[in-house]
Amino acid sequence: MPTDRTLTEINLPLAIATICAGVAFLVVNDAIAKLLTERYNPVQIIAIRNILAVPMIAAVVLAISGTAGLRTRYLRVHALRGVLMLVGAFFYFSALTVLPLAEATALVFSAPIFITALSVPILGERVGPWRWAAVLVGFAGVLVIVQPGGAAFQPASLMVLGTASCYALFMMMARFIGRDEGLWTMMLFAVGFPGLYALPFATAVWVPVQTADYALFAAIAVLGSLGITLIGQAFRLAPAAVVAPFDYTALIWASGVGWLIWGDIPGGWTVTGASIIIAGGLIILWREGMQPRP
Repeated sequence: MPTDRTLTEINLPLAIATICAGVAFLVVNDAIAKLLTERYNPVQIIAIRNILAVPMIAAVVLAISGTAGLRTRYLRVHALRGVLMLVGAFFYFSALTVLPLAEATALVFSAPIFITALSVPILGERVGPWRWAAVLVGFAGVLVIVQPGGAAFQPASLMVLGTASCYALFMMMARFIGRDEGLWTMMLFAVGFPGLYALPFATAVWVPVQTADYALFAAIAVLGSLGITLIGQAFRLAPAAVVAPFDYTALIWASGVGWLIWGDIPGGWTVTGASIIIAGGLIILWREGMQPRP
């Protein structure tokens, strides 16, 4: 990460455009997955998507690192991250069968809140009062959207929070992977293990794939891989404090796509809660930027 360079030495427009494109690809990926959940079980969608993505990523690994890139010294860590990725994706795709895309996207923004809270017991990090305050702010935003006990409460919202917590743990487990391992190798195992785990469950609920849907499955395999890659690349092009706030453009994309396809318009509670969650995330990001780096 280019923390030792000044902003004038960094191609900021390229970094911002890269993360915005990556976020847009992931939102479209989620929208297509939501369409597919109307005809297929979420675990079948995960299995097909990941199985299609593995050879594409493996081809990139071979082109960049050769056969050495297909090996890892952190197989157990990848195996555990695969479980987290599978469970998180299953929760999210299941929730999309009920929730509007914008609302689900807004709740996923709570992931940085979970990362901060879980970093204390898992990584032994010290979290100061500012970041704990940000956790409480973000949690308040979640309550605004979910409205537990209210007439508008939907249990599927809790599944998205489960996705956010799985994603937080997935990201934190990356700390146990050495820097000697390449990004594409990490991606290969991050896609391969969930696909492997999902396949036995998918066979139990398998529905023959309609011919027209093959293109949709191929699209989510490509868009999901591209989205994650571009977002990761953006954080390599510029400091996190510069590019991370643009991750929240996902809510704009999700609102637009949700309106175009399903006619969904985010309600006032969703917009208010998302704004509060984003505020909490930005506070955490700001405090991270204040910490001294070796």
